[in-house]
Amino acid sequence: MSGIHPFRVLRAKPLWIANGVITGVLALLFTVFYVGANIDPVDHVKNLPVGLVNADKGAAVGGKQVDLGKQITESIKKSTASGDKIDWKVMDEKEMKEELGKGKLYGALVVPHDFTSSTVALTGAATTGTPARPTLTVLTNQSAGSVGSGLARTATTQAAESASLQVGKELTAQGGTGQEKLPAAARVLLADPAAVIVEDGHPLDSHSGLGLTAFYYALVLVVCGMLSANVISGQVDHALGYTHNDMGPLRLHRPLIRATRVQTLAIAGTLMAGLSLLMGSLVMAGAVGLMGMHAAHLPLLWLYSVCAIAVSGIGALTLLAVFGTPGMLVVTLVFIGMAVPTANATTPLQALPGFYRFLAEFEPLRQITGGIRAILYYDAQADAGLTRGWVMMAVGLAAAALFGFGVTGWYDRKGLHRIPAEKEPAKTAAPA
Repeated sequence: MSGIHPFRVLRAKPLWIANGVITGVLALLFTVFYVGANIDPVDHVKNLPVGLVNADKGAAVGGKQVDLGKQITESIKKSTASGDKIDWKVMDEKEMKEELGKGKLYGALVVPHDFTSSTVALTGAATTGTPARPTLTVLTNQSAGSVGSGLARTATTQAAESASLQVGKELTAQGGTGQEKLPAAARVLLADPAAVIVEDGHPLDSHSGLGLTAFYYALVLVVCGMLSANVISGQVDHALGYTHNDMGPLRLHRPLIRATRVQTLAIAGTLMAGLSLLMGSLVMAGAVGLMGMHAAHLPLLWLYSVCAIAVSGIGALTLLAVFGTPGMLVVTLVFIGMAVPTANATTPLQALPGFYRFLAEFEPLRQITGGIRAILYYDAQADAGLTRGWVMMAVGLAAAALFGFGVTGWYDRKGLHRIPAEKEPAKTAAPA
């Protein structure tokens, strides 16, 4: 025994420096990823897709055909008030409903079929009674994300109110002295004729977490894969005899079974694939069965859940095998630190700075969330994010296999074994 008290290691500067650098960098990176991505989504909004529908049939006024709806949509489309923040997509009602039902629009502004006729009727309103007021409908889409839907709602409401005032000015200018015969209430109404109505464009079940169950469900899948990879990696090392296994006060150790790094990764990956069947089943049972989460297409949801856990877990095992002990920090950054802000769930990609949009192209949580959202909210439509989810999981699995087995194979060929080969015992000279 050395006779040195264990607490004396706290005097060692390298211990403080190494751990200070690691924990400090980790704290800074998490701050940058989480706070930086969400600190000002309104300022960073660019090309947020919002539908613009003109269903107005127009009306004949003084022998001329008037289409106020067309004027409104053209005015909004050409308006520079929102700059490049809103990408107004002119479409018909059927296309708009389809796009909302795939999460491709964060909202929409609809000019109803009777807008012109209802507006023109205000100029000839009776002297008694309350004039009927035309409407402009703002549709939200909470299934695409509450922040994105809120941004779209604000933009469409402002556009609708501005359009109403513009129409009011035109009607007032065209009405001449005849408007003096209208009651005071009608003249006030004519200056701002349209009422703005807000409706849910793609209603969700009450057990859908206001459009966030898909994100949290996907996050559970990724966390299960990531954490189980850490557990499986340690248990495989213990089973092969490379590490001890502390169980409370007991320390268990198994005889050494020599295995190459490639073999160790293959064993861990096989175990992960098998246990993903169990974890995926329990996640779905807990969310749907125990907690009552609204879900359809249960067989597909189960299969997707199992595959998502397997791919996330094998990807994490790859990083652990390649980087060793620091691999868990890399896993945490890749699967949690960089993933949550770029998942296109709490904050839309269009409201993120450019760097985070770049990360979102390959971050696993974003791809998995898109597939889960398609299954839960959009009737498992392929182009609502499900196809991209499957494809990106396949790409991720292939990349993990190539990277993991490629690097660990190179370690093996270079003789970088986890335990050096035992030295042969010294030979003794034969007796004369």
